Amino acid sequence: MLHAFLAVWIGVALAQASPGPNMMAVASVALGQGRRAALLAVLGIGCGTLVWAAAVSFGLGSLFAAFPHLLTVLKFAGGLYLLLVAWRALRAIAAGNALTVSTSKAPLTDAQAWRRGFVVVMTNPKAALMWSAVATFLFGAGLEKWQVLAFGPLVAFSAMTIYGAYGLLFSTAIALRTYDRFWRIIEAAFGLAFGALGATLLLWGLRDLRA
Repeated sequence: MLHAFLAVWIGVALAQASPGPNMMAVASVALGQGRRAALLAVLGIGCGTLVWAAAVSFGLGSLFAAFPHLLTVLKFAGGLYLLLVAWRALRAIAAGNALTVSTSKAPLTDAQAWRRGFVVVMTNPKAALMWSAVATFLFGAGLEKWQVLAFGPLVAFSAMTIYGAYGLLFSTAIALRTYDRFWRIIEAAFGLAFGALGATLLLWGLRDLRA
C-alpha cells in the first residue's frame, strides 16, 4: 500500500505545484485580500480535496466512466465559473477598483474566501480526471475502499502545503506593494488567464457534445 501511495502522491504533488486554477485562485486572493483570506482559500481547496477523495472511493470514478456526459457537465460548470471570475476582474479595471477577482467591493469574509477555494477545486474537471485516475491506480493495486479514502488526507496535506506556500508568497509586503503599483496590469493578467481557462473548458464541453 505504501508503495502505491508514494508513487501516486508524487505525481499528484507535481500536478498541484504546476500553475492552474487552484494556484491562480490562491494568488489572486492573496494579492487582493491578504494572507488570512489566502490561507482560508487554501483551506477550502483542502476540504474540496477530501470531498473528491471520498467521492471516488465510493465509486464516482466509475460513474464518470459509465456516464461521460457528467464530466461534460462539470466542464461547462467550471468554464462558466472561471469566466465569471474573469469578468469580475476585468470589470474591476473598468471601474478603477483594485478588487483582484473579489466577489464584491467589500473585502471577502472568511466564509467567502473559503468558498472561493472550495468552488474552484470542485468545479475543476481536471480534478475529476485526476481523482478518477488515482482511484483506478489504487484500486488496481489491490487497495480497499477505505485505503483509497485514506489517501485523501495525504493529498489534502500536500495541497495545503503547496498552495499555502503560494498564498504566503503572494501576500508578502513586496508582492502587495507591487500589486498596489501595477494592479491594473495584474488584474488584466488574472482576468485574461481565468477567461482563457474558462473558454477552454467550454470548448472542451462543446467538443464532447459533438463527439
